[in-house]
Order: sequence, then structure tokens, then C-alpha cells
Amino acid sequence: MSETGGVLATAAVSPQPARWYSGGAILQTVGIPRWLIEAAGFLLLFAITRSFLFGNPVVHIDEQFYLFVAQRMQDGAIPYIDIWDRKPIGLFLLYKALVALPIDPVLAYQFGAGMAFTCTAMVITRIAREIAPPAAAWQAGAVYILFMPAFNAGMGQAPVFYNLLVAMAAWGVVEGVKRSEDKALIWRGSLIMLLLGLAIQIKYTVVFEGAAFGLILLSRGFADVWSFRRLLGIGLLWMALALLPTAAALAWFAHIGEAEAFLYANFISIFDKESDGWKSYWRLTKEVAALTPFWLAIFHASRKFSTTSRETRTAHRVITLWAIAAGIGFLSFGTWYDHYVAPLLMPLAILAAPALARSKPQERWYGRLLLGFAAIAGLFVMGYQWKQHGSTRQFAAMDAMIRQEMHGGCLFIYEGEMAFYRTTNTCLPTRWTFPNHLNTYVEAPAIGVDPAAEVRRVLATKPDVIVMRGDKHTLYLPNMETRAMIKAGLVHDYVRYARVPLGNKEYWLYRPRR
Repeated sequence: MSETGGVLATAAVSPQPARWYSGGAILQTVGIPRWLIEAAGFLLLFAITRSFLFGNPVVHIDEQFYLFVAQRMQDGAIPYIDIWDRKPIGLFLLYKALVALPIDPVLAYQFGAGMAFTCTAMVITRIAREIAPPAAAWQAGAVYILFMPAFNAGMGQAPVFYNLLVAMAAWGVVEGVKRSEDKALIWRGSLIMLLLGLAIQIKYTVVFEGAAFGLILLSRGFADVWSFRRLLGIGLLWMALALLPTAAALAWFAHIGEAEAFLYANFISIFDKESDGWKSYWRLTKEVAALTPFWLAIFHASRKFSTTSRETRTAHRVITLWAIAAGIGFLSFGTWYDHYVAPLLMPLAILAAPALARSKPQERWYGRLLLGFAAIAGLFVMGYQWKQHGSTRQFAAMDAMIRQEMHGGCLFIYEGEMAFYRTTNTCLPTRWTFPNHLNTYVEAPAIGVDPAAEVRRVLATKPDVIVMRGDKHTLYLPNMETRAMIKAGLVHDYVRYARVPLGNKEYWLYRPRR
């Protein structure tokens, strides 16, 4: 969309540019492209707000697990077979590619996260320019970077990476619906579906955005008077392309004789999980409330679109449908963990962009509230996570205390940060290394094995060190059967040799009785 005939010509969304953006224009006069200035600003914003977490191996237990699996894959381990989880294989392959960089593996995945954040914010900015001026569009990208940590997705969580692919696909859809009788629509749609297929192999809930984007593109074909036969054929082609990466993964596991393990982990086990009841509804309530600045900004911005151009209204409708699809994906599985909100933040940030551009003093508070709340909430949550999980120095001290009692046997982390599996390079006493799989009741029926039987088997192997959380701390959805079994085994066969602080918790380390 040209600036003269599109969004920027519309008075309703064309206030004076922000002062910082005028500074960017000065840099452009010396030959620095605008996109490079914008990217540098996003990367700097990421670096400043996350700097105190760089190199910390215990930012979030999910990231610890992805990194651990990736490194074990380099040694030949196969997900679902040697290390069990239900995440798509694409996520582990992505982390494996990052840890292949010739730097510390923690910094490697954090570098990848920084690149993903920067690129996603750039795409958000580009899409937001369809409904808002450049300064406000850039701020929409900044809101995304600032707000993601508020939902525990500030560094290397899965949405950080698949959001980029989904944003690129959304950009393609917005561009596609603007072009009538476009001969390249079939190929554009094919590329969009391949991007979504790759994103699905990082997180399966992307299928909701994929379905929405496919229907939007088919509606463009319908408006172009495609025959029903052609609509059906192209729809099936796009669906096949979206499923191609998943089909390839299944085919590989079938080739090695492990199709059943792949299918259970990826598609069946999630439906076997128990509900955690009121806790999930409390999480949902908090998350909806935390998005209040978005609701206010979007409501205020939407009232102006009756006076905008046809192309702007079309783009706005596409972005709104994207937000609805992302919302359905978030709500679909009922667990509502905070980082599940992350895909929704992209279309919400774009829809809020016009509110970030208000020139009237009485209207500026919408944008200021959104930006200010994003910055404060994001930094607060990251600080809380740092306090909860611990510092790099604390981790190194606990790692040394574990290593001193390792004598060629295995480490077993029943409760605690699982990064120690990676840093001690221990043998694995179980395939279910993610602690929650064996120590919570919600996972008990959903891991393909009886947790009590597995814990009993682990104890029979006499691990060199067992890690448990101290008794003073509140337990998260505890599996009381496996916990009682562990405590009985420790009393009978082990002695506690250390009490170690890590974050706001104390961990007890046990070694076998001599």
C-alpha cells in the first residue's frame, strides 16, 4: 500500500510523528535505511530489558529442557524415545541448530531469541503500517517486545520462535487479500502454508491460525470468482502443504519403527492430562485482566475505522480475524498457562497501533498506558522469575555440590531445576527427565507409563544424587504417591548431605548411604 493512497493519507490515523522517529529520519539522510534503524532499535530494546538474564541457565524450566534435549540430540538421543515429551520435534531441532553455534549454549539460544524478537517486531511494524503511521507501527513492535516477558515468554519460550513464522504468514495474507485477480495468489498461499507448517512443528496450536489464514485466502479466491472445484483443489493443496512438515516427522519416526511413540507423545497424551481445576481458571482471569491496556487501546482505535480507506479497513478485518483465531488457539486446551498468551500479543499489538499515534493530549494516555504497563509488567515478571529460579552464581554453587558426589552414576532430579542434567553431563535414570512428568498428579495419566512404577524403578538403580525441594516450600500439583515413595526411599537408602539455596527455594541433596 502506497503511503500517498493508503493509510498515511487518512486523517484519522495520521498524527504528527513521534520525536524519536524524527531522529530516525535524520539518520536516514546519512544513508542508513529505515528498516535497519528500526531493527537496531528493537534489538537494543531486547538487550536492555533482558541484559540481567544473559547467560543465566535457569531462566525458565521449559527453556532448560529444550536446551538439554538439543544437546543430548547432538549425542544421538531421540526425542520421545530416549527423552520423553510432547513438544513437536521442530522445536528441538531449532534448539539443536542454535546450540551448534560456537558459543556458550545458553548464550546461543538467547542470541536466537534476540534475533527472533527483533525480526518478529519488524514484521509486526510492517503489518501495523497498514492501519497506523510509521511511528505508531514501530511502537506496536516495541509493545510486543516489552509485553512478552509479562507472560513468561521473555527469552527462549517456544512462542518466541514460532511467532515469527506466524507473523510472516499473516503479512502474506494481508498482502494477498489486497490484490484482486492476483495470478500469484496460489503460490503466495502455498508459501504461507509452508511457513505455518513449520510453525506447527514448534507448537501445534498454530493450526488455528493456519485454518483462519487458509479460509481468508480462499475467500479472496472466491471474490475473484474461482470455481468451487478450483477452491476445493487449492484448499486441499494448501492444507497438504501446512501438514507436510508434520507428515515428514511422522514418516521419519515410522521409518525407525517408532511411529506409535511419536503419535502418542504428539497427539494423544495431551488429552490424557488431568485438569488442575480452579487454578487454571484463576490463571485465565489474571491473563485476561493483564491484557486490559490492549482492550482499552483497541476499543479506542476501532471507533476511527469508519472514516478510513477501503484497503485499511480490509487489513484491519484480516488482523482482527487473526486475533480471534489466536484467541481460540489459546482457549482451546483449557490449561491457560501464561506463555500460551504469547501468540495473541502479535495481532493485539497491531490492532492497538492506531491508539499509539494519537496527537490530542486527552487521547495520548491510551498509548502511554499500554507502553508503560508493558515495560513495567515485563520487567517485574522477569525480575520475579530471576528471584524465583536463582542467579548464575547460585546455580554454579549448587552444580559444584552435585558434581562432588557424582561417581559415575546418575543424577535424579525429582523436584527442581533440570538444567543440572545438562551441566553435569550425567547419565539419565529415566526417560521422563522433565520433573513435572513424575512429580505432579495432572501428568500421571498422560505420560505413557505409571509414574509410581517408574519412580520405583529409578530408586532401584541407586542414583548417585537425588534432588528434592525442601519441605517448607509449597508444592505444585504434587503427585503424593510418587512423593511418598521417594521420601521412603531416601529415609531407607540415602542421607542428606547438603541444603542449597537456589532462587527463593531451598533444595536438599541426597547421596546413597555408604
